[in-house]
Order: sequence, then structure tokens, then C-alpha cells
Amino acid sequence: MQAPFKKIIDLGDGRTIELETGKLAKQADGSVVLKMGKTMLLATVVCAKDAKEDVDFMPLSVEYKEKFSALGRFPGGFMKREAKASDYEILISRLVDRALRPLFPEDFHAEVFVNINLISADKEIIPDALAGLAASAALAVSDIPFNGPISEVRVARINGKFVINPTFAQLKTSDIDMVIGATYDNILMVEGELSEVSENDMLEAIKFAHEEIKKHCKAQMELTEMVGKTVKRSYCHETNDETLRVAIRTACYDKIYSIAKSAKPKHERSEGFESVLKEFIATLSEEEQKEKMFLIKKYYHDVEKEAMRNMILNEGIRLDGRKTNEIRPIWCEIDYLPAAHGSSIFTRGETQSLTTVTLGTKLDEKSIDEVMFKGTEKFLLHYNFPPFATGEAKPYRGTGRREIGHGNLAHRALKRMLPEGADNPYTIRIVSDILESNGSSSMATVCAGTLALMDAGVKLKKPVSGIAMGLISTAKAEKYAVLSDILGDEDHLGDMDFKVTGTKDGITATQMDIKIDGLSYEILASALQQAKEGRLHILSKLTDTIAEPRPENKPHAPRIEQFSVPRESIGAIIGPGGKVIQEIQRESGATVVIEEVNEQGIVTIYADNGDSLLAAKARIKGIVSVPDIGEVYEGKVKSIVQFGAFVEFLPGKEALLHISEIEWKRLEKVEDALKVGQIIQVKLIDVDKKTGKYKLSRKALLPKPESNQPEKPQQSE
Repeated sequence: MQAPFKKIIDLGDGRTIELETGKLAKQADGSVVLKMGKTMLLATVVCAKDAKEDVDFMPLSVEYKEKFSALGRFPGGFMKREAKASDYEILISRLVDRALRPLFPEDFHAEVFVNINLISADKEIIPDALAGLAASAALAVSDIPFNGPISEVRVARINGKFVINPTFAQLKTSDIDMVIGATYDNILMVEGELSEVSENDMLEAIKFAHEEIKKHCKAQMELTEMVGKTVKRSYCHETNDETLRVAIRTACYDKIYSIAKSAKPKHERSEGFESVLKEFIATLSEEEQKEKMFLIKKYYHDVEKEAMRNMILNEGIRLDGRKTNEIRPIWCEIDYLPAAHGSSIFTRGETQSLTTVTLGTKLDEKSIDEVMFKGTEKFLLHYNFPPFATGEAKPYRGTGRREIGHGNLAHRALKRMLPEGADNPYTIRIVSDILESNGSSSMATVCAGTLALMDAGVKLKKPVSGIAMGLISTAKAEKYAVLSDILGDEDHLGDMDFKVTGTKDGITATQMDIKIDGLSYEILASALQQAKEGRLHILSKLTDTIAEPRPENKPHAPRIEQFSVPRESIGAIIGPGGKVIQEIQRESGATVVIEEVNEQGIVTIYADNGDSLLAAKARIKGIVSVPDIGEVYEGKVKSIVQFGAFVEFLPGKEALLHISEIEWKRLEKVEDALKVGQIIQVKLIDVDKKTGKYKLSRKALLPKPESNQPEKPQQSE
């Protein structure tokens, strides 16, 4: 076997990344094994020889998959094998796809399949940020046309210092967690969450990450030279008709420009554009229509794109008549759904989200069983995008990659603003149903989520708003316009989709995709500043609707209270075989969950009403409380024996009331003074130091006779 080719990337802190090719999966067009510590990723890329007919886009498929054997684990479930991709794997696939896709040649339309498998895992190394580098390296050692290389890195800020690709442990203390994708020269993709970080700090984090990415790109260039893949395959995927292209532009440009400038609503505008296309098609013969329809639609789309972009760049006018920094009209409403625990409507222009909040218990937490993480999640956010939101007549096929990605962004935007610890005993589920869409629906979800949380009485630290920014630019960005609150068409026909969420004090999440080769830090800084202005404007609309969370949960919302108990009391609360806790739940009607956290017992009580919760709480407090000698308690006679009665003087605590301590006078039978179920007052008079048994007295609370006179002897008759 020929020795494999290897390239080492030094991270500068004792850690290294190794790229190896020529050893595994050699029949793929390109394959690379990436190694960092014990973590190994196998990335392969395969490309079809020719493009399918009538394809004018890049048919790229990226799949990231984690093998449970990588960490010596069995998959869960009945089948005990890897099944469909998890949400986490889908999100990583999207991260890689978004960085790779813009760099394939515009006229290259052959199907490309990129697969990245985690085949060995280190418990402390986060593999997701390495996937982009592995995929790009596989392309670099292939003959597939690609204007890379690229790399992706995670950048965190820990104690004020930027760190590249931190460990799981380090990330827990970070106030910045972003994955950056870039070529040697340009930023392509940004995704992450932040703890109310300023625009300048975010920009510095991106710059820091880019310097590391440059080293990764240089290593891939050298690896390409080593394997001799500097010349890529030739291809011819497009047949063009320049005469037709010119004819369409001449006939349609002015009409399209006029419709674009009319500021009509989305559907009217689309119908206008469609009528211009139909009018041109009608001038052609049936034979030309049949033969050239694909090219006609393609060239018409290009003219539509050119007209819209020129209108914005030359006149500063957008499709709906707004200025570049203007936000669409907003209206909000809370408490729209009377039976929900919290609800809201957020409408911005022609984009609308109906969002609900549901409050649950620990039993409602999401169980996660992934290769690198096994545990639970108590904050869930689900985003739904049915076809009717855009007026499409087709069935809704459920959650896709787009829904997962948009929901994850909104989840990241809100999660660091949720209350912590005892202030947030609930499992929270937010569901955003997009009812109308014309751009920025994920940001509408963030805004509607904020309103619904506050409507539900969740003590949100600060309200969060979000905005999507766009960019229209000429070649080399000699002229550009940054657009606030972009429409769907501005996203589709523009150069950037840059989403920013945050509070009044800083950024909480961001996602950026670039569709052009090159974005200067000057433009990025301008977009961030304009986004801040728009974000604060939107935030004011939210706080006008509801300024702060409701002081109480809705009357029909579940009641949850959480408190700690001594660790040694956990067993007493649960009881043998769960007998005690089951009895508490049965008698009170509440649900009780107890777990050990940091050597303490954390009790969570869930109930539909306050009385039920208080009853369960009193019972548990009685079990864990330490009785004091000399205290007087109200007890219940539970059973009677020959030598006394067993009295429950605290919930779950029984003690013997000896027959001699019932009354001052001598009793022949306990039943002469007490009966089962009777409520009596008793005093705790002692605790046996050896056995821990409690000693009760009832007579200590009764008046003591002054003296006992001896009975006179009976006289004989």
C-alpha cells in the first residue's frame, strides 16, 4: 500500500489537527481522515459525471453522522442501530452545507454527495466544528471543481480570552459560542449564541476565528499539491442562447422594474411578474416555447434579479417601497388563545407567527441519547412552516431540515434569557406556527416567543427581539446597500442573510450566510450597527404590548414549586418501594419528583391547583423536618396496641404514646381514653439517643391533679 499523505495543523497551544488521505475510502472521488486527540472524522465526497437535464442549481447533499461505536456505546431503541439523523446531526450537516454551497462554480450542476462520519470520539473534544474542515479537505484532494478550500472553527470567549475549538468543559463558562466558516480571504457563515455581547466584541471574535481558519486553508492547499489534484475536472453543464437572453432582457427589463417599484403586496407583485413572463412567451412560436422553456424561465429570473438589485442600489427603493433601514409595520397581541398557558401573535408586514408556551414538569423533559451527549433538555422550541403560509397548494409533510434549523436559531436566541434554578422549575415548550411568510419568519418566532413567555408568567430576564439583514452589492462591493428586515425576495435575490437577535444590552444569537465571494469587515460592521437600530425598534413594539412578565402564571396553568431537602431525607420521602411518595401523590392529587443534585435532594411538586400543591408540600416538609423536644404537635391516632397508641404527630412521622403518658390517672385499657382516627395534642418529651425513637406525652398537656387522697377503707357490715 502506498503511504498515505498527511498534513499537520498546529493550533499553537499544544493541540494539533492531522489530515490524512490515501488510506481509507479510496474509491470515493476524495476522502480524508481528520484526527484531533482521540477524535476521528472520515469525510468522503463523490460527484456525478454529468448533470441531469434542466438543472440550474447546485444539487449538493451533505450528511453528518455520528457512530455510537465511536465512543463505545450502544444505540438506544429496540433495533440497537443508528437510525434517522438526529436534530443535532441535521444542524451540523446544515453548518457544513452553508459554507460549501456558495463556492461551487455557478455553472457546475452535477450532483455532489458529501458524507462526514464520526468514527472515533474523545469525550472532551467537540466534533461539530471539525466537520467543515474535514469536508473541505475531502474536496481539496478530489478533482471536483470547488473554489475553496474553507474551514470552520468554534470560537469561545472564556474569562475575557478568545479560545479556538474549546472543550465541552470550557464551553460551559463561555459567554460567546460561535462557529465561523470562511475561505482564506472571506467570511462565509456564522452561527452561534452569545450572552448579551456587544457588536464590537462579536466582530472581534469573528476576526480571531478567521486568523485560525487561514492556517487550515493553507494546510489544505499544501495537501492538494501533495496528492497532485491542483487541476480539476472539466465540465459543460449549460447550453445557452445569447440571442434569447438579450431578447428577454430587452422586452422585459423595464416592465419588471416598473412592477418592482410599484410597492405592491407580495402576491400582486408575483402575479405582475408572472404576467410579464407570459406576455413574452406569447410572442414565441409553440415550437420555441416547448424547446426553450427552461432557458426562458432561467433568463427571465436573471432579469428580475437585475432589475430589483439596480432599483435598490440606484434609487434606495425596495420592493415594498421601504427605505433600506426601514422596518415593516408591526402589530402584536398576547393572550390570544384562552386555553394555552401563554400565547401571542407577532405580525411584521406579511410575516406572522402564532406562538404558544406550554409549562410542564420534569417528567415532560426531552430525553436525549446521542453519541456525545446523553441527558435531558427542559427548554424546547419547535418551529412549523405549513405551505399555506406562502399560499402554496400542497400538503404539509412535517418537519424538515429548514424547520429544525430555524427552530434552533430561535431556541438559542431565547435560552440564555430564561430564569435559572428555583426561578424556573418548569419544562417549557414554545411552538411557533408561521401563518404568513414574506421573509424573517425565524425572527418573528423569536419576537412571538418573547411575548408568549411573558404572557405565561415566565420570569424572562429581559425581552429578546430579532431582525434579518440583507445585502445588495456590485462586484467587489464597490457599491452596496444593507437592508433591514428583509423580504423573502430580497433574501432569494440578495447576497446575504444575516439574522441577529438580542436584548437592549447585547446580542444573544446570530446566523449569517453569504452568497457572494467576499464580505469586508466594514460591511459586516455596518450591518451589525444597522441591525442593532432595527432590533431596538422592534423591541419597543414588544414592550409596548407587554412590558414585563405577568406576576403570576395563568389560573389554568400548572403550579410548580421546587425546594431542597437534606440528602438523607430522600429515602424517607420515597419510602419502601415508593410507598410514601405514592401515598402523598394519591392523597394530595399532586405529582412529586425528587432527584439528587449536588448532594442535595431537589423536590419538585406539580399540581393543577394551589390547594393540592400545599397539601403535598406540607406532607413532605413534615417528613424532612426535625422535631424539637418540648414542641407541641397536633397528631392523629393511627393504631392502638395494648401498651399505648401510635400517633402520627408530623406527616410521615409516628411515635408511641405510652399508656402511662395518656392521662394522669391509671388506665386499664387505651380504648378507655382514645380511639383510632382521633386528633389529639401531644408533646415531644424525649428522643432515644440510641434508636432515634420519639417519646410523646399527652398527659403533660393536661392539668395535673392537685393530690391523690387515699380511698377510705370500706366498712364491713
